[in-house]
Amino acid sequence: MKNKFLFSVFVYFIILVLLSLGSWQLYRLSWKLDLIKQIEDSLKNEPVELANIEEKNFLRIKTSGKINFQKQIYLYNLNENGKPGFEVINPILINDKNYLINRGWIPFDKKNKSEINLINQNNIIGTLKAQSKANSFKPKNEINKNYWFTLNRDDIFKYTGKKFSKYIIYLNGDYNLPKPKIVTAKISNNHKKYAITWFSMAISILLIYLYFRKKNY
Repeated sequence: MKNKFLFSVFVYFIILVLLSLGSWQLYRLSWKLDLIKQIEDSLKNEPVELANIEEKNFLRIKTSGKINFQKQIYLYNLNENGKPGFEVINPILINDKNYLINRGWIPFDKKNKSEINLINQNNIIGTLKAQSKANSFKPKNEINKNYWFTLNRDDIFKYTGKKFSKYIIYLNGDYNLPKPKIVTAKISNNHKKYAITWFSMAISILLIYLYFRKKNY
């Protein structure tokens, strides 16, 4: 009798844990949907002067600055069609503050070509985006070959001798080379699926428990 009681306690405890996990995922779902809505609203806004506002994620800005083409970074990545190439990233000095500007994607054969450096530095329109954490599974950067896999902050300091804002400027505009990266509100949002999984497991365990309990009593 005691063993049956302890087993019942254990089963209800597991069910409670699963229900808690499902509820937490519903909370995260609500938070993520609000975040996506905020990002979408921000991306619809007209660009504002960078010097006059507080920096924040996904803020559209306009500014002017001095781009350093000598320390241009070539970051390996795929374009929107899955073709491998480089994202072209430059240090840019804006109002005595250092930023990185992602000017977009180029195919491999355009690396170091002068034609990719045609940009109006006095009229830069872009979107601020906080730098994401580097994937630890990617290869190490080959700094001496200017062949990058991640924007590792320590490597960037070694390469440029400077520290930069945590926000990267993603260039907007009608450029062909490099082709600016489209910034969207498409971020991972699997919380609904996770919630359904946890709740389904809780219901399944409860039904199995009730079946065996009815059978054995």
